[in-house]
Amino acid sequence: MTLSLQEISDRFEIQDLIVDYADAIDNCDIDRLDHIFTQDAFIDYSAMGGEVGGLEKIKPFLKAALPIFKNTQHLISNYQIKIDGDKASGKIMCFNPMQLEDQAHDHPVMFLGLWYVDEYIRTADGWRISRRVEQKSYEFNTPTSVDAGS
Repeated sequence: MTLSLQEISDRFEIQDLIVDYADAIDNCDIDRLDHIFTQDAFIDYSAMGGEVGGLEKIKPFLKAALPIFKNTQHLISNYQIKIDGDKASGKIMCFNPMQLEDQAHDHPVMFLGLWYVDEYIRTADGWRISRRVEQKSYEFNTPTSVDAGS
């Protein structure tokens, strides 16, 4: 399959957007999501125990949930991106080790495996995520008292 220069550029821009998301989450820079998602985006973190809704619901959830972790890494790969003009879809693999701030747990590091199933749209400000749904693959060492979605 031969890609046009526009398709190559679009793929790189969408990949950068996905990396920006992971970086914003890992740095607890939640307000940066305003430049990653469309304002009317639908986000579903329920597969990993999180919230479902728009940015107005997701941002407060993340601001409350992420501080319980001392460290997080959203390692993303296997970009499956399909572009159709000014819209695109994607399925991205994420491996997410998370270290709990509370050292009272016997296993303070947990591992999450998931996919982001996304829809993207080209806006006047560049590509944005308009829909993100997590699909769970696995959890390892997840305490029952911790909601881990992100």
